[in-house]
Amino acid sequence: MAAIDDGAKALNIVMEETMVPAADAGISIYVRNKRPAEMTEFRPERTVLFVHGSSYPAHTSFDLPLGGMSWMDFIAARGYDVYLLDLRGYGKSTRPREMDEKPEANAPIVRTDTAVKDVAAVADFIRKRRNIAKLNLIGWSWGTTQMAAYTAQNPDKVARLVLYAPQWIRTTPSPIQAGPGPLAAYRLVFRDKARERWYTGVPESKQAALIPAGWFEQWADATGATDPPGGKLTPPALRAPNGTLADTADYWLSGKPYYDPSKIAVPTLLVHGEWDHDTPAYMAQTLFPLLVNSPEKRYVQLAEGTHHMMMENTRLKLFEVVQAFLDEARA
Repeated sequence: MAAIDDGAKALNIVMEETMVPAADAGISIYVRNKRPAEMTEFRPERTVLFVHGSSYPAHTSFDLPLGGMSWMDFIAARGYDVYLLDLRGYGKSTRPREMDEKPEANAPIVRTDTAVKDVAAVADFIRKRRNIAKLNLIGWSWGTTQMAAYTAQNPDKVARLVLYAPQWIRTTPSPIQAGPGPLAAYRLVFRDKARERWYTGVPESKQAALIPAGWFEQWADATGATDPPGGKLTPPALRAPNGTLADTADYWLSGKPYYDPSKIAVPTLLVHGEWDHDTPAYMAQTLFPLLVNSPEKRYVQLAEGTHHMMMENTRLKLFEVVQAFLDEARA
């Protein structure tokens, strides 16, 4: 149990971890929950589920106590029941058997269809556990495609939708390169390349102040520790499924949307960092007018933030914008 300062008072935040069975046998999805210790009443508008992007698990992205506080802590301290999930092949969830073999031995694993089914399994688990009909969804990067697709398929199960660094039709090269030859089952993500990619697009004069001292190392150490086999490679690496790269080629680079935005009929927030090189601003700007049936939609671009803004000096700007959107339903 950890004491979290929400600016007015300290709340005791409790954490629970569980493994949720996936739709197919033999796969378990890691789920983490944080909420105020005194919370006894659970409501759709106060329930949130996070999912991650293409390379890194959710629990080191949204619940790493940088400076003593994570994004999960920030939301839970404001009276919310907050969850995250690591998709299969990531973090603390089951690694598909293909990851026990050489990457080139199999086709890309964990396609978006599979990821959406994992999200659905966890969302159903939460709704049943709390006896609620709906919940709020927050997706990051590739996770925005998962959450938007789930919402389009299940409009009666979603209260509000947050798309942070939304993925859409790509007119510029993808920052994730898999190398020559056929696309393998998974790829290797190296620490130095991850740092280099993080800073891409940031003005040189602003780079020194982008990430507080020690935060990148804390995140990289925690993320690398989630994949012990990858850590034994020379040099150490994080293994990441390539299903998302296969879908980028089949959909986003081919001009074919994975989901239909017009089928999203819930309040939706698109939020994006000024220096986001991975999902450039034109993606959110193109997607926004296509949300024709969202009863409340808005697009916010935040200054001096990258694709990883939730772990940077300006992260409170992101937290506060998303929190204000969630709190509207409570009001």
